[in-house]
Amino acid sequence: MTDVGFASPQQADMGPLRAAEWRCTARASEIAHRLVGYNSEGGTAGEASFAGRLRDLLLEIPYFRERPDDIILLDSHGDPMTQNVVAIVRGRGTRTLALAGHFDTVSVGNYHDLAPLACQPEALTEALLADLGSRPLSDQEERAFADLNSGDFVPGRGMLDMKSGLAAGIAVLERFAARSDRIGNLVLFASPDEERESRGMRALRESLPALMQAQGLVIEAAINMDVTSDQGDGSIGRAVYEGTIGKLLPFAFIVGQSSHASYPFEGISAQLIGAEILRGIECNADLADKGNGDVSPPPICLEARDTRSEYEVTTPERFWLSFNWLYHSGSAADRFLQFRAEVEAALSRAGDRLRANAAAFTALTGARPGATMASPTILTLAELRDRVVGDTAAREAFAAYEAGLASLDNPLILSRLLTSWLVDAARIKGPAVVIGFAGLHYPPSRLDPVDPRGAALLRAIEEGQRQLGEEPQAQLIRRPYFQGISDMSFLGQRMQAGAAVVAENTPAARLVDKPGAAALEFPAVNIGPWGREFHQRLERVHAPYAFGVLPRLLAAIAEDFLSGTADA
Repeated sequence: MTDVGFASPQQADMGPLRAAEWRCTARASEIAHRLVGYNSEGGTAGEASFAGRLRDLLLEIPYFRERPDDIILLDSHGDPMTQNVVAIVRGRGTRTLALAGHFDTVSVGNYHDLAPLACQPEALTEALLADLGSRPLSDQEERAFADLNSGDFVPGRGMLDMKSGLAAGIAVLERFAARSDRIGNLVLFASPDEERESRGMRALRESLPALMQAQGLVIEAAINMDVTSDQGDGSIGRAVYEGTIGKLLPFAFIVGQSSHASYPFEGISAQLIGAEILRGIECNADLADKGNGDVSPPPICLEARDTRSEYEVTTPERFWLSFNWLYHSGSAADRFLQFRAEVEAALSRAGDRLRANAAAFTALTGARPGATMASPTILTLAELRDRVVGDTAAREAFAAYEAGLASLDNPLILSRLLTSWLVDAARIKGPAVVIGFAGLHYPPSRLDPVDPRGAALLRAIEEGQRQLGEEPQAQLIRRPYFQGISDMSFLGQRMQAGAAVVAENTPAARLVDKPGAAALEFPAVNIGPWGREFHQRLERVHAPYAFGVLPRLLAAIAEDFLSGTADA
């Protein structure tokens, strides 16, 4: 059969998923293509203008043409100002289910010569097929070539991450609005900035208590619609995630003791210490979180650099390391203790290596190699800050320096510069290592099945799957934690235990999350599209699932949850 869009209200009253009633694939696909056509790279004017363009698209739906005030734009951040979009379709009662997603994308730069076509899926498909068909291919490119030739995958910047998810949500919102017997309320959240610091979702979180009270709505649960990568047949990508992984960005700012290159044992290089820290932590499976029935990826280094900018024939005095550390159980404080233990062990290994090499050199030359390394010091950022900003003048000087860095958009550079300022002000001598956090803390979350709302959401998901029947492409697995960093960390939850440690040890005030005391709490899961290679040149979504199965599943879940039958 051919898709014909959403049904009339009379047809919509027949039930949620009958083939004769709602054929969503064409509509969801149309919406996704339009959304991708609105270039919304993070930090650009396109991201700032997207909320208005989305509002205009929503106003084409009859419900919103009659009730334009049910589309609300809430300021988030930036200049020009970015905004969250809140679209409400009302039914009977206060019970509300939220569908959430983000509309910002990463840069189109990695499309290179095809960058002008990155937001034009049809033209991009032709160009990619022409390119891939003209040269020898890697295994990954061979897969992409087959995917695009099959017609089942659609490329484009943001098509996978995550405008196809938003399109599915809008199609469900539209269908719900077409019903005349609506029970409960369905609300769509579309946010900017997920790809950077989740400032959109965090701003929305702060606005929601007053907004929901003013609208007379009570959010009982939420479904985030972010994406999953699956290099297979989709059996992993078709998933219900009952929680999300957490993320920390621990750093080590290393102060060594410089030496001339001809007399290497008269000091200790910050790079040697840094190399031992990197060797101990990088991809160390022993540091992977293995709690609560899942395994998170091990920590990996995001940045390793000498802070010196000029050339000298001396070993570098300062070196900077920052790591991406994912976790899902325990607390941020637990991870910080682990990080400190690894740094301590690395310092010991570095000292042992230097002494062994010095002894070997002495055996070769008979000459005393140099001074014995001083006992190393480890300081947390909180301890370092306390040494420096104990008086008003020092606090004001640090605040002024931080204010002067306000335009820096890279959290790693910002954190390194602020830490370096404090090291200078405290007159720290090496060997020493300052440890802290160089970016926003994304707390993990997990749906609590004991919470009646969480239990009802799970039952509604099971009912939605039952209604889809035995279609192979509609079979979903349940997984405990979404493995990608997402706005789900801030959707329906407040700050977690251990977050104070992050706040105290983060040099940049703007990178500290500060949820309001009134922030709403409600269970949330992730159910979104799947595809391959998001953020990459060959980013592509599996269209039959994203535009066909997913909207029908979300519609069935929403109807069952809002009707209250899932509470039984």
